[in-house]
Amino acid sequence: MGQMLVEGGELERNLRRAEEMIKKASESDCQVIVLPECLDAGWAHPSSREIAEEIPGKTSDRLCLAAKNNNIMVVAGLTERDGERIYNSAILINNDGRILLKHRKINVLRIAQDLYSIGDKLSVVETKLGVIGVNICADNFISSLAIGHVLARMGAHFIFSPCAWAVKADHDNSKEPYGKAWIRAYRELCRLYGIYIVGVSNVGWITDGPWKGRKVIGCSLAVGPKGKILAKGPYGPDAEELIAVNLQAQPRNVKGTDYATYLKDREYIGP
Repeated sequence: MGQMLVEGGELERNLRRAEEMIKKASESDCQVIVLPECLDAGWAHPSSREIAEEIPGKTSDRLCLAAKNNNIMVVAGLTERDGERIYNSAILINNDGRILLKHRKINVLRIAQDLYSIGDKLSVVETKLGVIGVNICADNFISSLAIGHVLARMGAHFIFSPCAWAVKADHDNSKEPYGKAWIRAYRELCRLYGIYIVGVSNVGWITDGPWKGRKVIGCSLAVGPKGKILAKGPYGPDAEELIAVNLQAQPRNVKGTDYATYLKDREYIGP
């Protein structure tokens, strides 16, 4: 989990940090690193329209090269341009530098909808580690958990989720510990389907845009098949850190309409 500092509008500095985090993860014998949401421009930063590039493009090419040079898979959140539209996107890069999957965020916050268009596809991909699905931050809200259900029912062993978790500047984590909503949502999916979910947030201060003045506080989270919290990143706008966690794909034997009985047996109705 590459919990890195992201500075709004500072593309080059952010990419250098991402490259350094990728190298560090490889040197720590990690097979995959998950990086934050919109690591290039910062979430909903006004510079996003200028910084956004096509995927593939110069920014994604930098990360693909870093993945290849360090022999590691990379999940990274990027600001994508497609014609006149901007998307909050994430890519999964193989350790040979190929982009295996691209996801465009679906559950875009209302305050960011003037900037980001809504994604319209979900997919998973089979890799040497297992089947991987990717979504982004609020795609895992408890109210939008249908997105995670779909990825799980497509066969995902792992859902990797670039995030940008922010709180008000005066938030006191000792009085109001951050992360309860994410833990609830992640646990629900992990327990039901026997999967892993890893959400990785950046750290830093939001200097412009709809959440100007808020702090992004990390608290990256990995939850395992029985709903157990496997790892948590530290809290705070300065809490940049690489957090290693051991993941092992579990058998996925239920498919298709068999899920009706499977979920009923677990007294689950929904989402």
